[in-house]
Amino acid sequence: MDKGEGSISDEEWERFLRDAEAGGEGAPEEPSARARMVARRLREESGPPEPWRSQGPVRRPRGRKVGYAVGLVVAGLLVVVALDPGRVVGWFGGGEGGGSTPLGVESERPGQAPPTDAASQLPTLEQPFRGSPAVRWGDGAAGIGMPDARATGWMSKGQVAEALEKSLDFLVASSLDSGVLGGGRPDDAIALLNPHQADVQDYLATAFRAPSREDDPLLLFSRFEKADVRVVGDVVKTRGRVSYREGKRGAVEVTTDVTYVYPVVRAAAGSDEVVRTIVRREVVMSWDDPAKVVIEPGTFSLVSYKADTTNGGCDTYTGYFTPEFSAERAASGSGDGPEVDPYDRSTSMDARMREADDAGCGTATRS
Repeated sequence: MDKGEGSISDEEWERFLRDAEAGGEGAPEEPSARARMVARRLREESGPPEPWRSQGPVRRPRGRKVGYAVGLVVAGLLVVVALDPGRVVGWFGGGEGGGSTPLGVESERPGQAPPTDAASQLPTLEQPFRGSPAVRWGDGAAGIGMPDARATGWMSKGQVAEALEKSLDFLVASSLDSGVLGGGRPDDAIALLNPHQADVQDYLATAFRAPSREDDPLLLFSRFEKADVRVVGDVVKTRGRVSYREGKRGAVEVTTDVTYVYPVVRAAAGSDEVVRTIVRREVVMSWDDPAKVVIEPGTFSLVSYKADTTNGGCDTYTGYFTPEFSAERAASGSGDGPEVDPYDRSTSMDARMREADDAGCGTATRS
């Protein structure tokens, strides 16, 4: 690796690519051998690599409303896009083992999707994030940007700090806990939910007993059937952020928007084909004033939850993600819905819901 590459910011790199593609005289000095390679490719190619159209149907987006003591609303979405990492690989800056500089945590919504390059790198058991922009993302909770605490609503600065810590605990317990990923019941996460929010409790009871389109636990929790697949290694890559504001009746309303990247392999002994399931979730939590809302100490009420899932299965409401491997992809139909970049966090979840509304089979442009 060129030693100078690690000191280049994302903004400088993107500006270099634009200037190199334009061929202007004011293009910056080449920062590395990698930059020279990409500049040469830009001169030789007429455009970006053609996106691969996924070969799997997509669950149509759906809404869900529940109420509780003060009438907050919950909306749910699950969009599944199947993809083929054997064909969509290495379009991203750097590769695992290539010494790419880790990104700092996200503090605000990015203005564009991650950049691409022409490298071709397949994920492996040893390097499950190879060929993906997630190789530069944080490991587990370390990839989630947390704000500083300040007195807000009914809470003091110290109470807000505790609410933020418990909000992060929910993300870990619902989407990163190894036992839950292996198909276990997310009891630690459920324990943080307001037990007096009746509609949510009904949803949880039904979702784990008889999962369906309307009551799908994957809207809030990440689970794989351990008899079928297993997560590769001990690391789930994440990128996202947590923010908060004063909500209704002086509550502290915490919004979490995080993308999780799960590399998985078949559970059968000797399996080595690695694919990735990518989940972006937005969960809004209300840390309510117990003087105004019926709630147990240390729990929050759900305001909303939305999920956008790539390669997690389609019309298979078993309560577990069912990622496609090469055999399933060969037998599935082509996607006919809008193109979806699962690593693009520049679009809000509300906008993603509108884009996916009434969509058919989806199209994944990256793995």
